[in-house]
Amino acid sequence: MYRSAPAVRTAAATSALLVLAVTGCDGGVHGTPGGSGLRDPYFPKAGNGGYDVTHYGLTLAYDPDGRRLTGTAVITARATKDLSAFDLDLKGLDVHSVTVEGTGARFNRAGQELTVRPHDELSEGETFSTTVRYSGTPQTLTDPDGSKEGWLPTADGALALGEPVGSMAWFPGNDHPSDKAAYDISVTVPKGLQAVSNGELKSETTTGGRTTFRWHTAEPMASYVATVAIGHYDITRTTTKNGLPVYVAVDPTQAKASSAVLARIPEIMEWEEDNFGPYPFSSTGAIVDHGQDPGYALETQNRPFFPGSPDLHTLVHELSHQWYGDSVTPRTWRDMWLNEGFATYASWLWDEDHGGDSAQQTFDALYRGDYYDDDADNQALWSFPPARPSGAAHISDSPVYERGAMVLQKIRQTVGDDTFYAIIQGWAAAHRHGNADTADFTAYVEKKAPGKDFSAIWRDWLYGSGKPAHP
Repeated sequence: MYRSAPAVRTAAATSALLVLAVTGCDGGVHGTPGGSGLRDPYFPKAGNGGYDVTHYGLTLAYDPDGRRLTGTAVITARATKDLSAFDLDLKGLDVHSVTVEGTGARFNRAGQELTVRPHDELSEGETFSTTVRYSGTPQTLTDPDGSKEGWLPTADGALALGEPVGSMAWFPGNDHPSDKAAYDISVTVPKGLQAVSNGELKSETTTGGRTTFRWHTAEPMASYVATVAIGHYDITRTTTKNGLPVYVAVDPTQAKASSAVLARIPEIMEWEEDNFGPYPFSSTGAIVDHGQDPGYALETQNRPFFPGSPDLHTLVHELSHQWYGDSVTPRTWRDMWLNEGFATYASWLWDEDHGGDSAQQTFDALYRGDYYDDDADNQALWSFPPARPSGAAHISDSPVYERGAMVLQKIRQTVGDDTFYAIIQGWAAAHRHGNADTADFTAYVEKKAPGKDFSAIWRDWLYGSGKPAHP
């Protein structure tokens, strides 16, 4: 005899049905897709949700004549939610296979998104490894401001530069500054060429007319400051007074012009440690290519990149980014001034300590409008506030750099030198190898200078539109 169920379920029965709805009849976890994009204010498609990368293992081979890149990326990550699928950022290139924990995974492509559906769903907190095999001709990307990034072919090799979202042109990953990881990068190139990357060179081996360079970066690194430079380079290895390795790679055409300024790296590092605190990485140096594309320097971790012989101020600026930008990395691209305002201010401090204008004199020249020769440049300084760039095309404009530095000078005026240096050193220490945003910084300043009123600085100089009424 069959008896129909009662119309009203008990609480226990209802709870059991809910569990089945979430876990499925077999009791396994039913996850959801991780999501494409992290809704960055300026690059909403950058990065991906649902996981945190801890390590990239990149095995690359490049043929400069055919401009062909072959790669295997092993990405170790931790799931931050139950995942049925997750996305990786990869622009162009052909994906041949994807495995998750050694088992083949389904995948599909849509724009810059490589969506991976693992055979077994991933549980929150689970550490998993994804292997992507890919090849093709990597793309050179154009930023919203018109500059070039991604993979840039050169006369004798190539450059991989990633700010803000160019790393997805040469390896799959979570291409957003909020997700930092350790890296092992192996690059195989024709014998006679060098392949320079971040961190420390662990080995260099030549077999069958090809040389493999293996680089290791132990400290967390954002994807946009990962780099590979392939070409002919003169290599110099030295150390600072405290034994920090200095690895410098210079295109032979730039060797003579850059030798004097690059020889000052140990001096600059000593000065920056005095001002900003202990150096956060295990080596330093520089990469200097011939003076062609891309036309800008970049704070690639451990050894900044320069498109030709750098001047002294640019070298000071990019090395200071190792503290402000590479170690303390912005949480979103809206917080770019925490990189560029600090690095710009570093060059002001260098001048102040080496017989040039004081930081206040530089500030005053900017405020008066006689810092730039072109009046349009003077006006552009006040076109938007440092903490609120007017779109993705403007995150590298002068308000982010110079007006960002002016915010720091206003803080220094308010608190005095002793407290100011305690603030900028403490900020670098408090967020060492991490991420931070503008709200974190303003809160930190207020905590370190109790009793001081910063409201006008935040309102008028950091967030305010137009030129503040008083310098």
